[in-house]
Amino acid sequence: MADMPPLSLYIHIPWCVQKCPYCDFNSHALKGEVPHDDYVQHLLADLNRDSEQVQGRTVSTIFIGGGTPSLLSGEAMQTLLDGVRARLPLARDAEITMEANPGTVEADRFARYQQAGINRISIGVQSFSPQKLQRLGRIHGPQEARRAAQMAAGLGLRSFNLDLMHGLPDQSLDEALDDLRQAIALNPPHLSWYQLTIEPGTLFGSRPPVLPDDDALWEIFEQGHALLSAAGYQQYETSAYARPDYQCQHNLNYWRFGDYLGIGCGAHGKITAPDGQIVRTVKTRHPRGYMQGNYLDRQHHVETQERPFEYFMNRFRLLEPAPRVEFSRFTALDETVIRRQIDAALAQGYLTETDQYWQVTEHGKLFLNSLLELFLAE
Repeated sequence: MADMPPLSLYIHIPWCVQKCPYCDFNSHALKGEVPHDDYVQHLLADLNRDSEQVQGRTVSTIFIGGGTPSLLSGEAMQTLLDGVRARLPLARDAEITMEANPGTVEADRFARYQQAGINRISIGVQSFSPQKLQRLGRIHGPQEARRAAQMAAGLGLRSFNLDLMHGLPDQSLDEALDDLRQAIALNPPHLSWYQLTIEPGTLFGSRPPVLPDDDALWEIFEQGHALLSAAGYQQYETSAYARPDYQCQHNLNYWRFGDYLGIGCGAHGKITAPDGQIVRTVKTRHPRGYMQGNYLDRQHHVETQERPFEYFMNRFRLLEPAPRVEFSRFTALDETVIRRQIDAALAQGYLTETDQYWQVTEHGKLFLNSLLELFLAE
């Protein structure tokens, strides 16, 4: 048991007030009221079916994502987290994150969520420009975003995060940096700063807006990265920055190839069995089907030859060194199976290697796709 990967829990709340044009997450525009109590009972029934896969491991982090989890009432959140605690061995200092939108009603519920056990809130700000927020289909303004951040700071939570986007339609360098300065001024322990990408199947996918070109994007990234570094934030993952000791533990577990149960509409899970088999699960996407008790949509075993690519695709997103012992521990494969690929990566200057770990070089970061392609199954 000691050698099983760490375990997290992801919970998906599928509803939003309205669907944003860039969003490809499993979210559904709300028609009428959120079925708070019914949905929570289904989540706990879903968890009942998955709980035998825990294998006695302690759950170290919980992440409640969406959709908009902050549409869930404080009472429903209490019932949900009480139900989770009754079913899973939860670490005493578990990080419990909830995504929230800066709308006023939701911000007022923050204290109630904290009572239920939430100790980290991730606020979807995206921009402080009223024009850009409108273009992104967001239903809050900059003032509400600031108020939500101030409320989160005032609660004395373990941490809070602001989600911010750059590379927005027609965004200039100055506008992007202005957003970042306003976010930094709110003093969040953690900042997710990621580039808007156009995903197929979204409104932007069918009617693409004009985005900054590659040179402009590089300039935004370079100057934004310098701003964040000067303000005391350290980049630890492709689009995540944190003050020392405030990294998101839940996301670290994903990138380190840890295990996670996924409950709720469309939630993904990854579980390692005692015999080393790795199973990925996907839950039913649509609330209608899910709330009829059809929780599991599909699952598949990660084949031996797929594991090196899956492992490094996650691990090399992190800027920290990758401990060599963890490759075998988390994939149940011997390091000899990737020796040829590692040697090729070393020869091309993508990696450095010591007895303890592998580290992606600056060159490797620039050519991350080429590095990862070395590990694709034949």
